[in-house]
Amino acid sequence: MPVIDFGPFLDGSQVDQQAVADQMRQASRDWGFFYLANCGMPADRLADTFAASKNFFALPVDEKSQVAWQSAESNRGYVGIKRERLDPSRPGDLKEAFNLAPEQPQDVHKNLWPAGRPEFESAMTDFLDECIRAADRVLEAFALALEQPSDFFVDAHNQHHHTLRLLHYPPLPEGFEPHDGESRAGAHTDYGSITLLFQDDVGGLEVQTRAGEWIRATPIPGTVVVNTGDLMHRWTNHVFCSTPHRVNVAPEHRHRDRYSIAFFCHPNKDAEIACIDSCATAENPPLYGPITAGQHLHEKLTNTYGT
Repeated sequence: MPVIDFGPFLDGSQVDQQAVADQMRQASRDWGFFYLANCGMPADRLADTFAASKNFFALPVDEKSQVAWQSAESNRGYVGIKRERLDPSRPGDLKEAFNLAPEQPQDVHKNLWPAGRPEFESAMTDFLDECIRAADRVLEAFALALEQPSDFFVDAHNQHHHTLRLLHYPPLPEGFEPHDGESRAGAHTDYGSITLLFQDDVGGLEVQTRAGEWIRATPIPGTVVVNTGDLMHRWTNHVFCSTPHRVNVAPEHRHRDRYSIAFFCHPNKDAEIACIDSCATAENPPLYGPITAGQHLHEKLTNTYGT
């Protein structure tokens, strides 16, 4: 999987920025995944967020269940172990999660916060802001890669309908063997435009190559994993991949907790997702008609969680 230094895009010349954008385009065409170094995320902010995540998941199940996930429409709150099944053909995933999102005054659904834990809410709110800033710069680079104005994707995401997801994969108990098909997270693609994934040192993420081989995306300190999702795949007329990935248990880490933090970027709900002009040719005409981003996301969530 490619490793791309984002520093020259943040601080370099136009030539430097174009070079980074070209690397991102190639990686997204060939892999749909890449490591991004120097993305601008403060290391202390990331460490604080991982610490807050660990503290939340260490709470009693009864307390976590007070802020349980309720519906695809809200997509916020605590998701218990095996509640989610990313691969519909497999058993429930061996993980727990907590979803939150940037809040807007007009939102019907609000974030669900555990009572009496203001430090958790503060840490997550601060991290959300940092993720939005980092994602906007990555989206600017993708716009440059696709010969669009720099604000093309940022404007389509300016209502910040993103989802921040804390993930905890508990260790497997002594003597426990997963049932057939069980995994920490089943094979799936992401729903939105791009995802920023922050990993701890345990790892377990596996990415499927075009040849169908599963390879480990071993954590690299100081990087974030970036991947393009289903909407970007559709938006770019299949120029960018939406690559299947999963989380499995490496034998050497089966008795360790794994924590990760995913920031899923979604366009504005009313944004029209239609083929980008630079991604269509006479030989490769648009493959899809327009759809709104909101319609697409709701369909995906309903398929994952059921009605």
